[in-house]
Amino acid sequence: MKKLATVSLAAFAMTACVTTDPYTGQQKTSNVAIGTGIGAAAGALGGLIVGEVTGANTRNAVLIGAGIGALTGGGIGLYMDQQEAELRAQLHGTGVSVTRVGHNIVLNMPSNITFGVDQDAIKPQFFAVLSSVGLVLKKFNRTLVDVYGHTDSDGSEEYNFNLSQRRATSVASFLGSQGVDSRRFVIRGFGESRPVASNATAAGKAANRRVEIQITPLTGA
Repeated sequence: MKKLATVSLAAFAMTACVTTDPYTGQQKTSNVAIGTGIGAAAGALGGLIVGEVTGANTRNAVLIGAGIGALTGGGIGLYMDQQEAELRAQLHGTGVSVTRVGHNIVLNMPSNITFGVDQDAIKPQFFAVLSSVGLVLKKFNRTLVDVYGHTDSDGSEEYNFNLSQRRATSVASFLGSQGVDSRRFVIRGFGESRPVASNATAAGKAANRRVEIQITPLTGA
């Protein structure tokens, strides 16, 4: 069984060129700068792989200590309901599914819309979709964000594990470049170890190639 690796983005920092959209007048990060920043961030993150899953309480303590209020009682469900509704509105028709599991929200991003074959660079046409996710995450900042990478069973376990880790890192790095607080993130590569369908069929393999984002309420527990 391959050891699960985790990357914390607590020290993540990115510099990027800012341009002004000629149609809206709004400032935005250029696509070239995003790609460059993601590559630099991925390299910097390599030193933060710790080999075991980091406890959520560590992030809770850091964020609460920084003045971000914890959710409590009935406010947890309401907060997550509102965030879920905005994510569904932003992601409708994009190919990204939104699933509610208790108080948690899971975004499933199939690899066919996020990455090229055997690639860990996000497709440029997917930038806008991830940007919309970033907008919601910034608005609802009282949550933790876990980014999980998964592959099918083609190729060696080691290759698949590394690919899943790199893809998850690319997604988290992009969101960080959009201003999402890096202290909220943990990245986990699972390789082929957590299939959601049979790898015996092409459809099953396609379902298994994915990046998932799990959004969890920030609580004092």
